[in-house]
Amino acid sequence: MKRKEMIFLENISKSYGKRLALDSVSIQVDKNEIFGLIGPDGAGKTSLFRILSSLIIADSGNARIRNLDVVKDYREVRKIIGYMPGRFSLYQDLTVEENLEFFASVFGTSIEENYDLIKDIYTHIEPFKDRKAGKLSGGMKQKLALSCALIHRPEVLILDEPTTGVDAVSRKEFWEMLSRIRGEGITIIVSTPYMDEARLCDRVGLLQNGKLLTINTPEGIIQAYPKDILSIQSENLYSVLMDLRDYPLVHSSLLFGHEVHYTEREKSIDQNQLKKYLESKGHKDVGMKLMKAGIEDSFLELMRE
Repeated sequence: MKRKEMIFLENISKSYGKRLALDSVSIQVDKNEIFGLIGPDGAGKTSLFRILSSLIIADSGNARIRNLDVVKDYREVRKIIGYMPGRFSLYQDLTVEENLEFFASVFGTSIEENYDLIKDIYTHIEPFKDRKAGKLSGGMKQKLALSCALIHRPEVLILDEPTTGVDAVSRKEFWEMLSRIRGEGITIIVSTPYMDEARLCDRVGLLQNGKLLTINTPEGIIQAYPKDILSIQSENLYSVLMDLRDYPLVHSSLLFGHEVHYTEREKSIDQNQLKKYLESKGHKDVGMKLMKAGIEDSFLELMRE
């Protein structure tokens, strides 16, 4: 079945003074897709989303939503998108209900008209509808901002790091909500610094220093990892980490929680030879096993290239 393109970004570049924020970024997002933009702070995610939302203008390149140019047709673009910026930007001195009513009126609709779309989200905060938005918790602010972005039933939802600063339970609930929203036929493009959230997208783009490193499905990115990778555990993990970095065949030795992820310059690893090396450094309690690379392993490898 032929895919229908909803978002089109071609060779988008943007600089702030001498700092290059985006360097010829090209992305296409299909209708009804959840597309994730993954990258650390300063990668260029917010600049790209602000260009897509017609809030700033790119230095060069083309951006379209549903074949509408985000510069020439910005008035129409703003009618069909819902934008949730990374920083909470609703009116903090208005109540929950007043904020929602205001955003509905801006788009010429009402809470009642589109209540079915936001019901699953809004019911979490409706008991607090008379509370000032500035007095809400992080998770409740997140749900209110999402409700306001959806109240006019947009065709495209643009979410800039929506789960930053909220607890793990709220993060899980939020992604469950996104899955239901996609079921309403809404295309979603979402940015996040959290690698575990990448697996919840249909496709992801990895952005670093304004450059798009790759676009693929989460599994496709993992499958493209080019090397064997060892998970190494030890009671003296930091010392093992540093000694691995001195090993002549090392390619990468990185700390991941309570283990080290280790690769060599060649694809395969001679575990017996590596274990003998670590024993010669006084490490007798080392456990190691081959593991499947994760999204974060893949991202860090792409950064090295």
